[in-house]
Amino acid sequence: MFEKVLIANRGEIALRVIRACKELGVRTLAVYSEADVDSLHVQLADESICIGAAPSSESYLKIDRIMSAAEIGDVDAIHPGYGFLAENPHFVEVCESCNIKFIGPSSAAMQAMGDKNAARFFARKAGVPITPGSDGIVETEDDAIKIARKVGYPIMIKAVAGGGGRGLRSAHNEPSLKSAFHSARHEAEKAFGNEQIYLEKLILNPHHVEFQVVADRHGHVVHLGERDCSIQRRNQKVIEECPSPLMTPGLRKKMGNAAVKLAKSVGYENAGTIEFLVDQDRHFYFIEMNTRIQVEHTITEEVYGCDLVKEQIRIAAGQPLSPHVAHAVPRLHAIECRINAEDPEKDFQPSPGRIAFYYAPGGRGVRIDSHVYTGYSVPPYYDSMIAKIITVGATRINAIDRMRRALDEYYITGIKTTVPFHAAIMRSAEFRDGNYDTGFIERVMSSGKLELSTPATQLRE
Repeated sequence: MFEKVLIANRGEIALRVIRACKELGVRTLAVYSEADVDSLHVQLADESICIGAAPSSESYLKIDRIMSAAEIGDVDAIHPGYGFLAENPHFVEVCESCNIKFIGPSSAAMQAMGDKNAARFFARKAGVPITPGSDGIVETEDDAIKIARKVGYPIMIKAVAGGGGRGLRSAHNEPSLKSAFHSARHEAEKAFGNEQIYLEKLILNPHHVEFQVVADRHGHVVHLGERDCSIQRRNQKVIEECPSPLMTPGLRKKMGNAAVKLAKSVGYENAGTIEFLVDQDRHFYFIEMNTRIQVEHTITEEVYGCDLVKEQIRIAAGQPLSPHVAHAVPRLHAIECRINAEDPEKDFQPSPGRIAFYYAPGGRGVRIDSHVYTGYSVPPYYDSMIAKIITVGATRINAIDRMRRALDEYYITGIKTTVPFHAAIMRSAEFRDGNYDTGFIERVMSSGKLELSTPATQLRE
């Protein structure tokens, strides 16, 4: 096992990794920007080193500064969390060249699956269904028009290095394709430093279903079921659940086998997620692989009774899959709501600032993963997510009712949050019936069916 791990991230995921390391008896080194000096991950790590100014381009994305901190701290492994450098194969190569273990896949596997266009090639080669689209990078507007005419509208323009809903545009006709092609490339260049894009047929009203895979260096590859991530706003996941209300035993077997087959075909090691779109006829199509831990890994942990972050660390240290992971079976239903510092009544405008008072809900079946507290100042430089609330129940309705209750207990003042938005979703008859797809939020918001109300506890300030 490792002696000391550097966490190359911030926020709740950094804290999550620190907790896993502590349970394994591994020391931790936190790196942080000047804006995060008061963050909990800095306070709870065994050691900490400041690596730069607030902007991520001057801190969390600076490979040289992270590696300098690793050398100063004499660490033997680095956990990247998610976002920032988590899916950067060059960062993995640098770690490998410095004889520091990257807790994740090899640079070769990441290169194969992290590039979304290359991933489509490997999926096709492995016999995994993919959506119709371009055979490679689309270089010009004219090429995009030719492909769209062949595939048929609507079409989706996607950044090769995309993630988090950025570098994505849809087009329903030729004029909108011309505009979307250039805006997607511009956004991709700005967000990822890579303007390359490809095209896919847009599947209307699908479910977004992902399978959690875990693989060790000894040839063991398993999947831990699926998560339904269809509740999205602007192509960004906001609510996830496990298992999916769409799933049947037969479909789960087919999709799970496809996920494992694809991971094996590229020699994948560690935790990763194979993502699919499932249409209204329950036909599924591979869209991408996330070569890292996911934000929503928590609900798989609750349903399957395992610790995926600890398993990542164990696998990276050369140990085989834990028996309870290799043979895990689902036992509960779980739901996760991502709590963002945003104002849902003002089109989800970011709401950074100082938290005047913070009280997290508790009780049976409620889990909170968060790095914030009373007096903490949410910085404006990073993703707006400040917490994840996870509830579990014997049935889906049990988990929903518990989430509704927990959200009503969540007490955060000084900033606006998406707590009222999530509470409204939990009361929605369509959501409770499992009648949703990736267009759910836009439909209910535009129809006026989603009534945002302040939780009762916040009325008594």
